[in-house]
Amino acid sequence: MDELQISENNRPSFEDFKNENGITFWWASDLMVMLGYKDIKSFQKVLDRATKAFVSLNIPHYENIIAEHRTIALEQIQDFKLSRFACYIAVMNGDPKKIEVAEAQAYFAQQTRKFEIFLEGQNEIERLLIREELTEGNKSLASVGRQAGGVGFDYAKFQNAGYVGMYNMKSWQLEKKRGVKKGKLMEYMGRTELAANLFRVTQTEERIKNTTLTGQANLEQAHYQVGREVREIVLKNVGKAPENLIQEKQLSDVKKEIKQGHKKMIDEDMKNKKK
Repeated sequence: MDELQISENNRPSFEDFKNENGITFWWASDLMVMLGYKDIKSFQKVLDRATKAFVSLNIPHYENIIAEHRTIALEQIQDFKLSRFACYIAVMNGDPKKIEVAEAQAYFAQQTRKFEIFLEGQNEIERLLIREELTEGNKSLASVGRQAGGVGFDYAKFQNAGYVGMYNMKSWQLEKKRGVKKGKLMEYMGRTELAANLFRVTQTEERIKNTTLTGQANLEQAHYQVGREVREIVLKNVGKAPENLIQEKQLSDVKKEIKQGHKKMIDEDMKNKKK
């Protein structure tokens, strides 16, 4: 399809909702309707996730998601001016169970080919967001571990206890098995594996807090046990051991590709404005 239709009755396309006023933009309230959301409040979660994606990509979100009050039918509402790229990121973060969102994702998947963004639908954006959450989760777990572990707490040993529980091997052994450089394991993990590790990290932190565990040995045992529980969940639901899960495109390459696409989208709209 060449245009994103909001119904089967030849109604306006995505491009028909484009605005030109110094910049090229789409109103979030218009995109919201096209994607089947009832109000801006329900759509806000999509915009929040889009904002997180911008932060992860180190692209200024204030230039792509511009907050502005807008008057519609004599009522003033909170709205947002979205760049083409922000629309793309928002669509990729929409609920794919909605027919409108699924159609929009298919549309953008086709359109972004000319901007050389070759992503597998929503999956890559999800990977980026979960990876960011996992980074913050590890920082929080390290802080909690050090407080409970006391003087001489060995974070590396504590961290590896969780890996042994989940993967039956330490992190360096998993790196060797997968042929990745030191510290790069999570760069290649798929969405499911990243989410499983995020669950391991957050649940270990909760267990430490709720059981008032102290001491290196007890903390390592707790992390190992949670890792083992997550391993069983993955085996049951995926049918594969975590160490055997498929590896995907390196996230640093995904980020580079998306950022190049962002620049090309800006250039495209600038080019069209001059016509």
